[in-house]
Amino acid sequence: MKQNLFKFIHRGAIFGGFGPIIIGIVYIILSFTLDDFSVTGTEIFTAILSTYLLAFVHAGASVFNEIERWSVGRSVLCHFSVLYVAYSICYLINSWIPFDITVFLIFTGIFIVSYLIVWLTVYIIVKRTGRRLNDSLKKSK
Repeated sequence: MKQNLFKFIHRGAIFGGFGPIIIGIVYIILSFTLDDFSVTGTEIFTAILSTYLLAFVHAGASVFNEIERWSVGRSVLCHFSVLYVAYSICYLINSWIPFDITVFLIFTGIFIVSYLIVWLTVYIIVKRTGRRLNDSLKKSK
């Protein structure tokens, strides 16, 4: 448990800086595409801090997939839950979605579908790669 917590924190610290970089790129794009785009210092600080934490959690949560004694279902559920909470808080704090139950349910639906698409894609690729490697090993014997 202690080792997994260390991995979570270590990975998060390494990749956490990508969040502020991404928000900076988004703000630059918005400033060029919207005529009346403006943000306050507080909004910028909140976005930088929350996207740092979001990237930190996102990178750290990959540790759930490496806990061998956990079932695939348990690790995916933990990974999903941690990301869902982090994204929800980040989006609400930054007012990227309004605090409205209907909008939040739409956000939740989109998040679930997106998560499933990404993980099904990863699962299929890993399965195919594993099958190819096994076939290669069988042929080489």
